[in-house]
Amino acid sequence: MVSIGLLGCGNIGRVIATNEVGVRIRALFDRIPQKAQDLSPLCGAPAFSDFLSFISQDFDLVVEAASVEAVQEYAESILLHGKNLVILSAGGLADPEFRAHLEQTAQTQKKKIYIPSGAIAGLDNLKVGQIVGMETLLLRTTKSPSSLHMKTEVRRLIFQGKAHDCIREFPRNINVAVALSLAAGRDADVEIWVDPAVDRNIHEVYAKGSFGEITITVSNVPSPENPATSYLAALSILTLLKNMETPLVIGT
Repeated sequence: MVSIGLLGCGNIGRVIATNEVGVRIRALFDRIPQKAQDLSPLCGAPAFSDFLSFISQDFDLVVEAASVEAVQEYAESILLHGKNLVILSAGGLADPEFRAHLEQTAQTQKKKIYIPSGAIAGLDNLKVGQIVGMETLLLRTTKSPSSLHMKTEVRRLIFQGKAHDCIREFPRNINVAVALSLAAGRDADVEIWVDPAVDRNIHEVYAKGSFGEITITVSNVPSPENPATSYLAALSILTLLKNMETPLVIGT
């Protein structure tokens, strides 16, 4: 049975901690200690108020369900402490130099970094772009004004550019774009639309290459306890954990 430490005890952390998928949670940590303390009785794992005490516990894998900033602050230390790492906040890997450094650290420590599908689908298929390249890789994201803390009465485009540029203007909306870029081996083109007619986050992915064309549309149901969070993102981590030690591997 895989044993994990949970880094981030907000809504997604709560979904992970309260679902039985064949893993054992051995430690909890959050920058806001009360969140970890509140989650502790629900999963039976101790809460730690400082990172070094947390990472020194006996478990195999850290599951990050916190933020881009948490990835940037803690990822290297996690690997150096001999833990594998699941990163949900893929936007933390947007900086090529930082990402390359983490990859080198993981290789040196003989550890793995896993990135779940998060709020989208199709990452496995998009990885063919690493072999034959892609002519087109476009992510079009549509969100409600409230989720972007904006007011508008009409649908309108608020960002158009590359995934690495998106981090400067919309740092909380880049995880999907960076995950796509990492999977396909090239920087994704990104459009962010705000639309008062929608009440879900909608991600449309268009990819084209010598393999043909791929079109994916995901309309995410908000997580039950936090409308700003995709329920699919939490479920994607649970699925990764559930299948981590199975002998049959589905997908690339």
